[in-house]
Amino acid sequence: MQDAQTAPRIWDAYLTDRDKAVFEAAGYGTRGGFGKRPALLVIDVSYGFAGDKPEPILDSIKRWSNSCGAESWDAIAQIKRLAEAFRARKMPVIYTTGVVRPDGWDIGSWGWKNNRTQESVPRPAQNLDANAIVSEIAPMPQDIVVLKQKPSGFFGSNLASYLTLLGADSVVVTGTTTSGCVRATVLDAFSLNYRVAVAEDACFDRSQASHAINLCDMNAKYADVLPSAEIVDHIMAQPDDLFPGLPAGA
Repeated sequence: MQDAQTAPRIWDAYLTDRDKAVFEAAGYGTRGGFGKRPALLVIDVSYGFAGDKPEPILDSIKRWSNSCGAESWDAIAQIKRLAEAFRARKMPVIYTTGVVRPDGWDIGSWGWKNNRTQESVPRPAQNLDANAIVSEIAPMPQDIVVLKQKPSGFFGSNLASYLTLLGADSVVVTGTTTSGCVRATVLDAFSLNYRVAVAEDACFDRSQASHAINLCDMNAKYADVLPSAEIVDHIMAQPDDLFPGLPAGA
């Protein structure tokens, strides 16, 4: 079986021969390796970004302006596998999702580049909160939920302090969007000297090109972009006593 270093990658179709030669000559894309105490990060997998059911993206965004369409639900299935593996080994599963005032005042800069941003404000007529994590991967009592208002899961949140409290030295990043909040979280984790892995098939984006190219760029410089199956195999091979300070849950 080919591993992630030698198998065809999702971004290959978007790279020129020059791009490939430059990456190889410059030494980018070396495997960084897993850390010793990884935490799983599930970035913004809410109804606002996934919609409320698998459907073509142009149908889904009629009701959910930020939806990434059916691809969201393919990734959600992989996130579920990863979360179950982390829980089985008593390792942290940490979710992020957005939070906004009912009057939308704190949306701030999100409103500058999208004329449908106000649809993210909670409205009584909605059956589902756009910021609610989809029920298929709803947090368990021992899991941690971090609220945020900007792309990175670290910006203005307790995420870094929670990772310190847990004693984590590395993160596995999943969620959405690959080019936005996932990438921003990966860059901050890298900047804080965590080892970073990104689960390629457990991330999703509304733009196919942005998804592929941002995976390429993260794999080149900031993270190991790997299939979920490889990450699950690694996690299941670990002992279950790495995180004695994990929350007990209800």
